[in-house]
Amino acid sequence: MVVTGSSSGIGQCIAEKFAIHGDSLIVHGFTNLDGLAVSAHKVASTGADMHSIVADIREQESAMRLVQEAFARRNRVDVWINAAGADVLTGSAKDWSFEHKLEQLWKTDVAGTIRISRAVANRMLEQTPADSLPAILNISWDQAEQGMEGDSGQLFSPIKAAITAFSKSLAKSVGPRVRVNCIAPGWIQTEWGMTASETWDRRARSESMLDRWGTPQDVANVAWMLASPECEFINGQTIAVNGGWKPMVT
Repeated sequence: MVVTGSSSGIGQCIAEKFAIHGDSLIVHGFTNLDGLAVSAHKVASTGADMHSIVADIREQESAMRLVQEAFARRNRVDVWINAAGADVLTGSAKDWSFEHKLEQLWKTDVAGTIRISRAVANRMLEQTPADSLPAILNISWDQAEQGMEGDSGQLFSPIKAAITAFSKSLAKSVGPRVRVNCIAPGWIQTEWGMTASETWDRRARSESMLDRWGTPQDVANVAWMLASPECEFINGQTIAVNGGWKPMVT
């Protein structure tokens, strides 16, 4: 299996989850090479067969090289998870202009995911059928449907809504031989969440029926479930991982 964007956060946790269960794994990153090395070490320490690939999915040639190398390495890929996304909330990126953030999110989260998913699905259709259907999982956002105020909402809602719509369309295009589903995390305490202000911390907790942040492990658990043969009749769906969303009470 392949997990893009597995240098940190949700992608890293998903990779480790599958490795623990003995899956042969390809991890991927681009800018965060230190994080990719950490992910590779975590996966290798489980005893799983591991390979890492560095590629810029914003660029078509690099993205296609990632797909080609992954399939060449394993001869086949039965699970592909697109967890790669542009980080516009931490480090120097948090000070970028709205326009630059939008451009990077579009190139990585939308165009990159669409480009890779189409190529992967076509390769999966060419594979000799196995006992279970191959699966593609993409990452959306639970508030993409209802929207959120402010710059963050205006950035992430349309970007992640595009991923949801594409995933449903791809599922209709490649079924019944390939499954495509989408995971829509809520407030997940990745790097940004760990340093969030009191206001954002209170909001994240209040918008979940379980009154807590989600964790990358919560998302990884759902990814594991959706990719398994036991969930083979789940297709073309978007599964929210948010503890049950509720409007914030002001």
